[in-house]
Amino acid sequence: MGPELESRLRRVEDLLEIQQLFIDYGMHLDAGRFDDYAALFATDGEIRLGPMGRAKGRIEIRDTMTRALDGLVGKTFHVISSPMVQIDGDEAISEVMWTMIQRGDDGRPELAMLGRHRDQLVRENGRWRIRVRRGFIDVPTSYPKAG
Repeated sequence: MGPELESRLRRVEDLLEIQQLFIDYGMHLDAGRFDDYAALFATDGEIRLGPMGRAKGRIEIRDTMTRALDGLVGKTFHVISSPMVQIDGDEAISEVMWTMIQRGDDGRPELAMLGRHRDQLVRENGRWRIRVRRGFIDVPTSYPKAG
């Protein structure tokens, strides 16, 4: 295999791994697997999610999301869509859209929030991880708009 083909294959593999990172993010939140959720972040990872909280490092990230979703585990479902990723070696920037659907009191789905995440990603120990995730709420909810 020539160098050009190797480079193209590496890019495809990187994009697939990064897209799986986004999917795992929502799945771990919805299932209440906050240790697995925090492991998606770089060792010095950071979240800046407006009203949901700010945290740096995996332990703080885990604890912040555990508190933020207290009572919601099993009631929320994240749909991650429209990933845009720009890779530059072992770093990348990305933006994804997210939709959070919540189970209503009658069991029916209710649209809870829509927004975006803007990320700085890094390859750490051979795996793509989130270095910084900034969250933005685009559809009005009971939360103030994140910044």
